[in-house]
Amino acid sequence: MRRSTLAMALSGIACLLVASSASAPAADAAAGQQAFNNACRTCHTVKDGDNRQGPNLHGIIGRKAGSLPGYGYSSAMKEADFAWDADKLDRFMANPDAVVSGNSMKPFGGLASAEDRARIIAYLQSGAAGP
Repeated sequence: MRRSTLAMALSGIACLLVASSASAPAADAAAGQQAFNNACRTCHTVKDGDNRQGPNLHGIIGRKAGSLPGYGYSSAMKEADFAWDADKLDRFMANPDAVVSGNSMKPFGGLASAEDRARIIAYLQSGAAGP
């Protein structure tokens, strides 16, 4: 009797652990979307083709800086010689002028919270940030 009770309890705990780990990516995506909405959505979207004051950020990882067709980038961004990756996005969101001096991100001066930057990057990398 004790063994079956213990086995049931352990089985229940295992189910809870599996369920909570499966919902963690959804929670991370939701937190990332919230951080994106709070810090970026005024000027940017993640919808492909939907440029606003800033270019859409759909598929930003791996894209050459200043290369999205149909968006009028600053000369500095067009001349930037790199492709966006998580590290470059993190540094740019923290201090845009330190990464691309002369960019058009004014009045945005940077996002101080490393946690929010990480959430936004995770959101941009996820399928949740698709069209």
